[in-house]
Parts: sequence; C-alpha cells; structure tokens
Amino acid sequence: MNNLLENLNEEQIKPVTDTEGAVLVLAGAGSVKTRVLTTRIAYILDQGLAKPWQILAITFTNKAAGEMRERVQTQIGECRDMWICTIHSMCVKILRANTDAAGIKPDFSIYSETERKNVIKKCIKELDFDADKLLKPAKFHIANAKMLGLDPDQYAKRNEHENHIDECVKVYERYEEKLRENNALDFDDLLLYTLRLFRKNAEIRQFYADRFKYIMVDEFQDTNAVQYGIIKLMVKEGGNLFCVGDDDQSIYGWRGAEIENILRFDRDYPKAKVYKLERNYRSTGNILSLANTIIKNNGNRRGKTLWTEAGEGDKPVYFTADNELGEALYTAKTISDLVNKGYKYSDFAVLLRINAITRPFEQEFSKYNIPYKVFGGLKFFERKEVKDILAYMRLIANPFDSEALARIINVPKRGIGGRTIEIMEEYAYNNGLSLYDAVLDCEYLDVSSGTKKKLADFGNLIKDFVIQSQAEPVNNLVRSLIAVTGLRDALEDENDIANVDEFVASVDDYIRLNPDSTLSDYLSAITLYSDTDEMDDSNYVTLATIHAVKGLEFRAVFIAGLEDGIMPSSRVDDGGKELEEERRLMYVAITRAREKLYLTRALERNLYGRRDRTIPSRFIKELSQALGLKDNIAYGGNRYQKNSNYGSYNGRYASTNGGGRAVYSSSDDDYAAIWTAHSNPYASPAKSFSSDEKKPPAKQQGGKYRVGTKVRHAKFGNGTVVALRNNGAVINVAFDDQGIKELSAAIAPLTIIQY
Repeated sequence: MNNLLENLNEEQIKPVTDTEGAVLVLAGAGSVKTRVLTTRIAYILDQGLAKPWQILAITFTNKAAGEMRERVQTQIGECRDMWICTIHSMCVKILRANTDAAGIKPDFSIYSETERKNVIKKCIKELDFDADKLLKPAKFHIANAKMLGLDPDQYAKRNEHENHIDECVKVYERYEEKLRENNALDFDDLLLYTLRLFRKNAEIRQFYADRFKYIMVDEFQDTNAVQYGIIKLMVKEGGNLFCVGDDDQSIYGWRGAEIENILRFDRDYPKAKVYKLERNYRSTGNILSLANTIIKNNGNRRGKTLWTEAGEGDKPVYFTADNELGEALYTAKTISDLVNKGYKYSDFAVLLRINAITRPFEQEFSKYNIPYKVFGGLKFFERKEVKDILAYMRLIANPFDSEALARIINVPKRGIGGRTIEIMEEYAYNNGLSLYDAVLDCEYLDVSSGTKKKLADFGNLIKDFVIQSQAEPVNNLVRSLIAVTGLRDALEDENDIANVDEFVASVDDYIRLNPDSTLSDYLSAITLYSDTDEMDDSNYVTLATIHAVKGLEFRAVFIAGLEDGIMPSSRVDDGGKELEEERRLMYVAITRAREKLYLTRALERNLYGRRDRTIPSRFIKELSQALGLKDNIAYGGNRYQKNSNYGSYNGRYASTNGGGRAVYSSSDDDYAAIWTAHSNPYASPAKSFSSDEKKPPAKQQGGKYRVGTKVRHAKFGNGTVVALRNNGAVINVAFDDQGIKELSAAIAPLTIIQY
C-alpha cells in the first residue's frame, strides 16, 4: 500500500483513501488529478474492497480512457474486465447488451454530427421547408430537446414562443422516424436511450448498480443533465460515487454541460466529502498568478487558488501587432528563436477561440518552414475519402442504414444517378423498407434494365461483404473492401490516397489492441472518436481551438486573437453565465502553459470577409495589472487611442511585457519590420515610444542577401531577391511559380544558390 501512495502529496492522499460514500474532488488545473483517480482504483483493489469487474471509471475522451487504462495496468497489472471508458462508450455497451429492452435492433448505426446534419437536411426537403432558413434552428432545437430528454410534443409546449418552433418540431418528428427506419442512433440518443432504459426497467438498472460497487467520474464539470441522470441511477443508495472535476474549467455549456452538477453535488449527496487539489505541478508561478487573477472575476464558482513550488519563471508577454499577419509573424519569429535555443516544435501551441483565424498562422508557418498541425477543424475521420470507407462499413454492419447506402451507392462511380436514388427512396418509403431492400427489389423499380443490373451488382457486392464480415477480422475486411470496390484507385489527389493508407494503418492499430472486436465494436469506437485523439508525439506546432486542447499542456503557449468579439465571443453579453464560461475558457488556455506564455492581438483584422479595427479583449483589461501593463496601453485609454485612431497608423504600439517593455511597431505596410525594432523579444530593457518619439534605429541584419541573389525555398521553389527593406531585415523574393513573397530575412528558410 505504501508504494501506491508514495508519489502523492498530502491533499491527494485523502481522497484516494476515503473510499466509502460520495466524494467530490475539486481538482485545479495541473494538479495531477488522473494520478489521484488511477491510484484510488489501485488502492481499492489492493485493499480487497472490490474486484476489477466491479469498478467503472468514466472519462471524457477515448484518449483519456486509454491513458487511464495504461496507468492502472502499470500499477496493478491486467484490468481487462474493468470498464474504463467514455460515458458514450459505456452507453453503447449497455444498449448493445439490451437492444430488445431499449426498443432498438441489434447492430444499430451511430450517426456523427455530419450524418445527423445530412438526415436533417433530407427531412427539411421532404417536408418542403426552406433549408436555408430552417437548417440551423432545426439542428439546435433537436440537439437541445435531446439534451433535455424531451420528446417533440414536450419540447414544443416548453418552447412555443420560439421562432419557427412548429416547423422545427415537425423536422424533429421526421428525423426520429428516419433514425428508426435506418436503425440508427445519434450521439444524444446513446445517452437518452440509456436513461430511458434505466428509468423504465428496474431489473436492468439494478443489474448495473449491483455490478459496479465503485463508480468514478473524471471531468465531472463537463456532464450534462442526461449524463448525470444516468450516473445517479447507476449508484445504489448510499453507494460509492467518486467525482473529479474543476468548476473553473467548465467550458462546454454550449453543448449542454451543466456547471451546476459540480456546484450542487453536496446538496444531491448531503453526506458527501469535498476535497480540493490546489497544488499545480505544471506551470510556473507567474503563469498561475495570471490564471488566478482572471478566474477570480467569476462569481459562480467554489473557489480555489493554484500554487506551485516550481518558482516564478518568466513573466507572460503581451504583444499587439499592426494586423493579423504581424501577429502571426511575431509568433513564427518567437518560435524560431526558441527552437534555436533548444526547444522542439512540439513544445509549442497556438491557441485560438475560433478556427476562423488560423489562416495567417498557417501562411506564416509555411513561409518559414515551421511544421504545424491544425486541430479543432476537420478531423481525420471526417475527411470525405475516409467517410466513404466508413459508410461502406456501416452499411455492411447494418443494412438498414439508408444514409450510408445513399452516400456510397455511386462511390466509386457506377452510373447510378440521383434520379434512380429518388425512385428507390420513394419505393422504400411507400413499402416501409430500407434503401438496401429497394436495391434487392430492383426488379420492381421503374428504371431501365441497365440500371437494374447495376443495382443488382451493387446489392450482391454488399451481400458478399456482409458474409465476409462474419468471419474476417475488421482490418482484413477493410483491405478487401478497398481493393474490390476500387476506392483507392479512383482517387487522384496524393493527400486523399495517403489518407486512405493512413486509415488502413489505423484499423491495424485498433485490431492489434482489440483483437476480438467485431465490425460494430470498431464502428462504435471510431464514431465516438474526438479530435484530441489525433494528437501524437510528432514534432509539430499545435495550432488549435482552446476547446481542442483541454487536458493538454505545452512548454510555450500563444493565446492569439485577444480581441472583443473573438475572445470573449461576440455572442456573449456584458455579464452572466455566457461571459463566465468565456472567462473559464481563458483560464483553461492560460493553464496549458508550463514555462512561457504569450498573449497576442492585432490592431486590425480581416475576419469573415471584412477588415475592421479591433478592441482589446476585456480579459486583457482584467489582467493588465498582473501583466505589468499601464491600463491606457492595455485597454484603449487616451494615449492608445491617440496613436491608433482610424486615420494615420503612425507611432502605434506593439505592447509587450517581457519585463514591462513596449516594442515599437512600424507604421508602414511592412508588418515584418517589427523585428527591426527589437530582434530579441526576451532580453530587452524597458522601452516605450509615443507618437512624437523617433523610431529607434533598425538593427543591421548582416547583409546576407543582395538584390539579384538567387535562392531556393522548400515550399515556393527557386526565386530571385528583387528588393531589400529596413536595412535588409525584410526581403522581397520573386519566385518562379509563386510570384513575389515578402519574407523576414532572419527566419526565412532560404538556401542561397548564387549571389
């Protein structure tokens, strides 16, 4: 036992050894809560309080579940019978074991957000509604109704004054019909069907309550009402429920998470013990000071103060650029400087409130040969060529899945057109059949004999794969599927082909870890996949939305786009719960950083097709004292406004705090010239420049390039230097196939071919 506890501090040992009854752990960012949770599992088993199969551990992502399983195995050995999974995965297991009682057919499909959107579109079209007007509200109301656990009639009564509610409810009803016809559930259904199963079937509910003597929930602040309802029904009266979470990191209210679950836990369980983990093992003191400063402005919280023994570390830096390209260039230059000092690219993350502002960073990183990967956008398993393969697999596992069939019946092209599919859909609807039944009944369709032959061939193809799937491992089935259908051969783009090959490799990896998995098991796991599961140990800069990196950490973090309307979002009011959630998002972003933190913004930005002046984020105002900034520089006081009005840009500030310094930003359109003012953004003494002060002399760059120098760029190819500016700090290169590019001489990845 002592060996299990020796790596824990005093405040961690208490919840680990308090094994009976309801326990809530308020775990601050970087407090190593996973170690607490996994050690508690090991401690329970070591003390003989439960068998492995009597323990249920619920996590937030598949990646977190895998890491937790590995840590438990390291401590106690094999834990195959233990349920360590996401709550959606848990619900899939329960529903697949109880399909009759749940009112669904075996081998049901699970629809991702993409499939849900496609089905809703079809419903709107069938009801002859305006898709442009109704798609967005219909998606919202359907998701909202399911998160609240309401059927269409109940939801209609509760929201009768909402715009378009009658049409949205009709779409909801038709959507539910489509799911039943396709033998499919969406993400929300996995939870809702499980909740309804437990409520109406006491025997099944009691079975799971008896099985799981200890239930542990990670990331408890992210649970919604339906999830919490399921958890409560699985816990016996007076049972052992252990929840770990951080009310200060509750950032998923937009998808139904209820911070009230963690705030009222000890009212739901009056005998509950509550522990706080406030010691941080991740960040330096200066970073934690910033985090504590921002989050204390929230009123709806239990209250914690993070602390560390790691020392104060470097002060966070605040930087303002002329525009979004200058902001991205500052980031690229800072990363390049730190890489030259021993950092790896994988040590960096650029965090954004919205994915719409990644383009300047992608552009500048490509220009200066900085490897990066974007998260929070299109996931690997959402790419078309991958989704096509998955649609075949869904149809093979569940021939009732008409959505999957409609997607791939003409992929690769078989000469089965849209009109034929419409005839099939009409036949299926009139006869209460699936689209696959319509394929098998092709002789009865009003189509040409040639089309009937094509449909019959397709039907036989799927039938053969259905038979093969009963005997072959999933990875063998996938290889056969791709070869026989010609899916890979039909692709022309090298990236698309590479994605297919990567998909096959990912199936191999899955089967190696889960050798007994069925096709349905694999599809369930992939459908519940999250974008953070794609993150690996490769050497690239992470460019991500803040939501996408929750739970991760980096040596150096840039929080970009700190402007009102971006961070916080334009959708929030001046106060209330939405603004508090945005502030929690800022807190999460800050606490991803271990050693260095940079807060950046642009004085003007091109966003959604418009170029506008920006207003500094109100969070910068809240942090101005902690950053060592004068309030008039940080948040648009008279001095700032005098120099950044809508007329001349001359004398603008690029405000930073690397020891309280303000770095000058040039006034012309050469945003790269910010590097001529201070080429080293780490060791400069304090300086500031007002509108009537002279620009400091540009630093000589050493004359590496001359007009006429022939160069080669890894991405842009061969080119010629056609202009030098700012004493050679900035060069213009005319590339043979890419036109003229403006580059910073200090970090441009150029090879000189000829002077």
